[in-house]
Amino acid sequence: MPTTLTLLSALLLLGAAPGNAAEGQAQAVKDCAECPELVMVPAGKFKMGSEAKGALANEKPVHEVTFAKGFAIGKYEVTFAEWDACVADKGCTHKPGDQGWGRGKQPVTNIGYTDAQEYVSWLSKKSGKTYRLPTEAEWEYAARGGATTEYPWGDEIGKGNANCAKCNDKDVDKNAPVGSYKPNGFGLYDVVGNVAEWVGDCYEFLYTDAPKDGTARSKPNCSMYTVRGGSWHIEPRDTRLAARQWFYPYNRFAYLGFRVVRAE
Repeated sequence: MPTTLTLLSALLLLGAAPGNAAEGQAQAVKDCAECPELVMVPAGKFKMGSEAKGALANEKPVHEVTFAKGFAIGKYEVTFAEWDACVADKGCTHKPGDQGWGRGKQPVTNIGYTDAQEYVSWLSKKSGKTYRLPTEAEWEYAARGGATTEYPWGDEIGKGNANCAKCNDKDVDKNAPVGSYKPNGFGLYDVVGNVAEWVGDCYEFLYTDAPKDGTARSKPNCSMYTVRGGSWHIEPRDTRLAARQWFYPYNRFAYLGFRVVRAE
């Protein structure tokens, strides 16, 4: 009888999404001592957006996106410890406050889009690899972890699955340390709730003419960038995998952070 590892390997070779079979099995890698842990997401394709009841207009039209090759993405949201290492090395100029919630393994917040760009530039120099923010398509593909449902675990938010408003018996009302909830099918944590995450795309209201290869949408002098994943103070509808928000690049909020991608 084939083992779970053998079946998982076969799925990855076929470019298929392993779904919950990979939960907790992802092998994390680090490119330097200060670098975030990364997990590999396999090549494959998925339907981006949502036509489910309650889906918003900016989640449409649903369209298929194909990734010809896999990519490495942050296992967790970037933490205060990782950000503070960049500040100490003079790679990042902004030292965000933590609201008294602590630093260390707390996800870094009060980070603007332009701040995040400083961090990935420093990380690229530190590691000798090319780091950047995930594209919006990469983010949703990785966040789904093979799921076609509204959340990585199903179509209902349930209780105890994520850090968001009305997602637990008692609202946390602040950021939780990264990894406090179960990972998705690709081994990524906190893709729903906790802190909203910057991605590299200039915000467009509709997916009309969106790239089909997973690349980012960009335009000169972009004034608004896309944010995904919802956060601890957002209700379930806006933490769905297909839900989208936008902010100005200079916005810094106590619920706004990011994770990274390493270009392969």
